[in-house]
Amino acid sequence: MGGLAAAAALRRIGIDVMVYEQAQRFARLGAGIQIGCNAMKVLRAFGLEPVLRAGSFYPRSWNNKDYDTGAVRFDMIFGEAAEIRYGVPYLLAHRGDLHAALASVVPDSVLRLDHQLTSFEQHGDGRVSLRFANGTTAGADALVAADGVHSLVKDALFGREEPNFTGRVAYRTVFPAALLNGYMIDDCTKWWGPDRHIVIYYVKPDRSEVYFVTSQPEPGFTVESWSSTGDVAELRKAFAEFHPQVRHVLASCPAVHKWALIDRDPLPRWCEGNLTLLGDACHPMTPYMAQGAATAIEDAAVLSRCLEGVDRDGIADAFRRFEATRKSRTSRIQLSSRTNTWLRDPTDPDWVYSYDAWTAPLAAAGSPQAFRRRYPN
Repeated sequence: MGGLAAAAALRRIGIDVMVYEQAQRFARLGAGIQIGCNAMKVLRAFGLEPVLRAGSFYPRSWNNKDYDTGAVRFDMIFGEAAEIRYGVPYLLAHRGDLHAALASVVPDSVLRLDHQLTSFEQHGDGRVSLRFANGTTAGADALVAADGVHSLVKDALFGREEPNFTGRVAYRTVFPAALLNGYMIDDCTKWWGPDRHIVIYYVKPDRSEVYFVTSQPEPGFTVESWSSTGDVAELRKAFAEFHPQVRHVLASCPAVHKWALIDRDPLPRWCEGNLTLLGDACHPMTPYMAQGAATAIEDAAVLSRCLEGVDRDGIADAFRRFEATRKSRTSRIQLSSRTNTWLRDPTDPDWVYSYDAWTAPLAAAGSPQAFRRRYPN
């Protein structure tokens, strides 16, 4: 998400980019995603709002209920009210559909699949050399590493840190709503239990697909991969005391994936010369505020603003400006998300959803030098 968004944002200001992706092909992997209003402001500038509206679910609210009685704790109204307040819609989507939308604005000519980065080197003039597992090499004026929570670039630049396993796991899946056999469920609800929760919502406008994700204690599991298969029977047992609606959803789902939830502190630094991190590579966060992809998309817009009008000699300063602009916000979201209290009780969400990455103030430039805009040849 972050790499494609960065490519789209940088191309908007005339910067020549190349995206190197380790996957051999893009696929519609099964997971839901919340496209918050802050992310949608960036996506609108890419021209993606129409396709996302057409393929995503438009929720009336994000309802928060007690796990057993279904009593409402806090009903965060979205729908038209949020669109009026924030200027853009709040949508619930399939992660693969959002990924496909971002890929649609990045030409195939600037995308290299099956390119897993194995090493890199920054030279004295700032240029960067890249080497990939398939034996190819490449060079660039700068490297934006959107290579995720297990970032090779981050580890090489700033050292590898041991993950802090929270002792909790998440199960998630998307499945056809037809498997509910006509049973009616809420549009979008987080069910809060004493030591666990489950979020359930539709991801298609016709309510044809249902998504859920959980969080519950399981200290012995430490696999940090969404592709790991979970035991549906164990999941159902873990939520046996929850509302009948939750139990019906879990009884209807055919399979689940499982992930160990890990917490990380904000990084002291994101950039080194003409190298910078972006998204999960520099500010990984727990999923409880649904802001991981959103903050990466915000990063892309701010990075493009910091680089606009900058020549090769000014890239390092622009990257420092990007870090200085973004770090306080992403750190606040990281630290807030780890508490898992977002929207549990009446909450003012404006500081998250009203943010506009295209107009938010930038940190002071690292150098007073004026740079001419550099266009690709």
